[in-house]
Formats: sequence, structure tokens, C-alpha cells
Amino acid sequence: MDALATRYLGLRLRSPLVASAGPLSGRPDQALRMEEAGAAAIVLPSLFEEEITREDEDLLMAFEAGSEHFAEALEYFPDFIKASFESAAERYLRVVAEMHERLGVPVIASLNAASSSSWVHYARRIEQAGADALELNLYRVAADPARSSAEVEEADLAVVRDVRASLAIPLAVKLAPYYTSFANVALRVAEAGANGLVLMNRFYQPDLDVETREVVPSIELSSPWELRLPLRWVAILQPLLGGRTSLAVTTGIDSGTDAAKALLVGADVAMMTSAILRHGPAHFASVEAELREWMERNEYESVEQLRGSVSYAASDDPPAYERANYLRTLHSWTTPSRLTSGSPSG
Repeated sequence: MDALATRYLGLRLRSPLVASAGPLSGRPDQALRMEEAGAAAIVLPSLFEEEITREDEDLLMAFEAGSEHFAEALEYFPDFIKASFESAAERYLRVVAEMHERLGVPVIASLNAASSSSWVHYARRIEQAGADALELNLYRVAADPARSSAEVEEADLAVVRDVRASLAIPLAVKLAPYYTSFANVALRVAEAGANGLVLMNRFYQPDLDVETREVVPSIELSSPWELRLPLRWVAILQPLLGGRTSLAVTTGIDSGTDAAKALLVGADVAMMTSAILRHGPAHFASVEAELREWMERNEYESVEQLRGSVSYAASDDPPAYERANYLRTLHSWTTPSRLTSGSPSG
């Protein structure tokens, strides 16, 4: 067996390098290029219930347009719509089916819904389309002051339980770090039936245009420094989960060294999107080569031997993972010599 072989969500993977949800992973031709470069699995972008709802509303308006002016529209227009309209859900399911047909690696679909019935309904349709696993994206902003943190958490747990009960394929849950007690929520999500946890879901924040006074979309690709947060939590959770639940690190993976860090603290896979958007699908091959070289140099014969060797349980300083380590971190700052030498700069 190859040294990089691993398992994630019960699926056998040729390596721990996975394409996470992103613009390229939703395109079959680009997904094929990533597979050829070494991606061991492909996570599709999320199917959002809001997209489906918005299209349904647009379709309803189209049906109603002119309905009181031309009697012929009562018969002709609906037939035209049926022949030409493909909903967001149908497009997504078609891509899942095409990916399943064309790729030789597992295809993991992703779902972000808003209502409990939609979570289950679309999860089932995604499974029927041929997905090898499903990733639930529990992205929400808890801005309702009438809802307590316990209520928000219980709503998320109910989604996991309902979807798990409706599926036969493996289920992963992508979590954000903003829960009041993250370790508690993570363990309860696993108990609710999640086969894997994906850490972390980034919080996308809009910007403000001061000239137009409009809120505008804003997205920045992740950077390696953002890897520190998921590393810390994977290191803490890995021994607590006892190997029963897969762990994936996403956000900040850019190199083979970054992937090695994820594996060292206990992750089963390292997921990439931003690095692929920067460097192209071929970057998977570079990251794999760097990871292999690092493992050989450090005398690791397999991913299984490497995984978790610097987790909370294996660390010489376990409390470093629990506390924020403010004092040691602040004292590690070294003032640049140009600021202490007294000589003018620039």
C-alpha cells in the first residue's frame, strides 16, 4: 500500500489531499484535472436552499407575467418553461451524476439549507444522484437575540440527526468555530451521527462601499496563518473522538508542509481550495511531492504512522492546545533591529 493511503468517512483514499468546496470543484473538467494531479477526493460547492427558493420565485413571476392579457399564454407559456428551465437543484444533481460517472475518486456533495424539510429532501436527492458522501455546511449567523446559544446548537444537532437518519452514505459536517463551547458541540455532532468533522468553516464578511453606501460582497483567499485555528482544535478533538469520527482540516492548506501539520495533529485529510485557485489544479502534484519528501526526511513510512503524533494526547505540553498561550506568544515577539538600532530607515 502506498505511504500516502488513508481513509476518510470510511472511504479509501490514495492520499490525504482533497479538493474542498470551491469554484473549480463544481466544474467536471476542472475536477478531472485535479484528480489527474493527485486530488484523492472532490468536494463539490454547496447547494444553497436560497438559490432554489429564489429561482422558484422568479419562475412563479414568469408564469404570472401576461397571464391576464393573452389567453394563449395559459397553454403555451408553461410548456415553454418546462422545456427550457433547469432549476439550481436540477443543475446541481446533474453535476453530481456527471462527476460520479467521470471521476475515479470519491465525489462528496455539499448542502446548505435553511429549513429542516429541505435538509432531508435535498440530501436524499443528492444521494440518489450518485454522491459517495455528503458534507453538511452549517453556515449561519446567529443574530436573533431571542434565540439562546443552546437553541442554536440544538437546531444544528437536529439537522444532523435528521439527515443522518435519511441517508445510507457517509455524512460529514463542516463547522464554524463560533460556538460557545466548541468541543462540546463537536462531540455532540459526532454523537448525532456525523461520520466526520470538517474544520473550519470560514466566516465570509461583506464590506461597505463608502461612496455608494452599499454593502458589497468581499472574499479573500485563505492564507497559511489561518491554519492555526483548525490545527489547535483537531489536536484537541482527535483523542476525544478516539478515531471513531474522521477529521478534515480546511482553510490555510497551501503546501506539503501545511498538510504534514494537519496530519501531525490528527487529521485524516487536508483540504485545499484557495491554493488551487492561486496555482491551478496542478498544484496538487506539487503539494503531494513536498509531503512525500517531508515524510521520507522525517522517517515516516505511512500516513497512519504520522497521524496524531503531535495531538493533544501525544504532546509534551497538552495545555498549550487548551489555552490561548497569550503570555508565551506575546513574549515571542522580537522587535525588528531597524526599530532599535537608532539609525534612520528608508
